[in-house]
Amino acid sequence: MFFLDVSAWTLQNILIRLTAAMVLGGLIGIDRGGKRRGGGARTDAVVCVGAAIVMMTGQCIEIRYPGAADLTRMASQVVSGVGFLGAGSIMVSGHQVKGLTSAAGIWICACIGLAVGIGFLDGAILTTVILLAGLHILPLVEERLYQYSRYVILYVEADEGGTSAEFLHRLKMDGCKVDRFDVDKSGAGMQSFTILTTIRLPRDLKRDEYIEELYRIQGIRSIDMM
Repeated sequence: MFFLDVSAWTLQNILIRLTAAMVLGGLIGIDRGGKRRGGGARTDAVVCVGAAIVMMTGQCIEIRYPGAADLTRMASQVVSGVGFLGAGSIMVSGHQVKGLTSAAGIWICACIGLAVGIGFLDGAILTTVILLAGLHILPLVEERLYQYSRYVILYVEADEGGTSAEFLHRLKMDGCKVDRFDVDKSGAGMQSFTILTTIRLPRDLKRDEYIEELYRIQGIRSIDMM
């Protein structure tokens, strides 16, 4: 059923599991670190090896003291506990949330480590290969598909006054469907505020040209498309 059977409790298999956990976690970390994202190779490798040793410890307990260990419970504790580590990589910067993919990467490194630790090396390797391929292919697919999307998220900085009402009125007059329109006036003391809006453009409007038109509204300082 499996190409690589390292489930037997031998010194050779223990070394193979720990090495595989280090390599697979390191590969994911190197890929994220190369893009200047996430904690990098060391963090992901440590998480993967740590998860592996948890499962190996559970197997060792089961061999020495049959019935004393619950491997499924130990695995679930790792999966839930590593979430706190992943949450530390999520940052909210202004109007953007960063680190979600890195947090998910740390979580899946723990899952891969659990698979390696119990001897499911085939699944761990295949998961790593598919994950790395997906991290490189999916952004290209997203970029291609989003070029044709009629939905746009705009982050607008405007002068204090009636600009928000005028901006919203312009969107509706042009036939845009407004799904979200949040106004943040925390910068009112600086005579400015921000608008975060999600709109659906009509088919007769070209996205880049329309944003240039919106930028010409009096009181608009900047418009960023997310």
